[in-house]
This record gives sequence, C-alpha cells and structure tokens, in this order.
Amino acid sequence: MNVIPCEQNEELRRRIEDYAETLKVEAHKLGMHGLTEQEFYNSGLFRGAIERIRGQFSATMREKRDFVFRVLNHMQDGGFIADWTSAGDSNRHDYSIRLPTGRVAVIELKGCLDGNNTNIFERPPHAQEFIIWSVCTNPGADPRHNVWSGIHTRLSAEIIFRSQSALTG
Repeated sequence: MNVIPCEQNEELRRRIEDYAETLKVEAHKLGMHGLTEQEFYNSGLFRGAIERIRGQFSATMREKRDFVFRVLNHMQDGGFIADWTSAGDSNRHDYSIRLPTGRVAVIELKGCLDGNNTNIFERPPHAQEFIIWSVCTNPGADPRHNVWSGIHTRLSAEIIFRSQSALTG
C-alpha cells in the first residue's frame, strides 16, 4: 500500500488537459472583448481572467471549513477531543483543539500542498501540538504528488530555513 492512499482520477485529468488546450486555442472567440485574435492573446486579458478565476476558487474556504467542522464535531462526540474552536480571521492558524489530556493542538488548514501558501504558517506559542492539515478540493489534482511536493519542496525547506524542529516547533 502507498503511504498516500488517495489517487488521481486519470480519466478526469486527461479530460481536463484536453479541455484546457481547447480553451487556450479558442479563448479569443469567447466574450465581447472586441479584439482580434492577436490583440486578444497579447493583451493579458486571457491570463488575467484565468488568474482571477483561479484566485476565486482558491480563496473560497466554505467547503473545506464545512468538512473540518463535521470531522471535529465527530471527534468531539466520540471523546477523541474535549472541545474545539475556530481561531477566527485574526489568527494565523484556523482551529484550536483541547485534547482530553488538556494539551492544546492547533490546526493550520491548507488546500493542496503544492502551492506557495503551504509555506505560510506560524505555530502559536500556546500550541503544544501543531498540525498542518491539507484539504485539497481540486478534483484534477494528484494527491500523491501534492503531498510529496508539499512535504519535500515546501514544508521541509521552510522548516530548515527557519531552523525549526518538526517536533518542537
């Protein structure tokens, strides 16, 4: 068994690649921009629109937060954690959890681990446990690659750069 049990949907990945190629080639025909094909591709309009859409998808945390809410409530109902709270927008982390032993665990919720925001984390001083939890909602993502990339090229490099221990913070 692989350490990462999730797998990428190969058929969906292929269809996404095909559609993306069609979109790149035919994008100048969409919308009422009034530009020629050459003007369109030289204008930055297409790239700007793609980045805007990408940012809008990345910024939405509702689906991830709903999932985490259900998981943490289930853990609390089962007695695995004593209680939990959302840390709110003013904190760098997302959730604080009190374990049955009284220890405090803090969760920093991330999307797919292959992006730059993986490097943005700060273990708060009150955290006795610090967890970076990846909830990747991109159906075209490769979970095995994203976890490998996140750990090996992002998290470990950042921890080394900060001269931190993964165990002691």
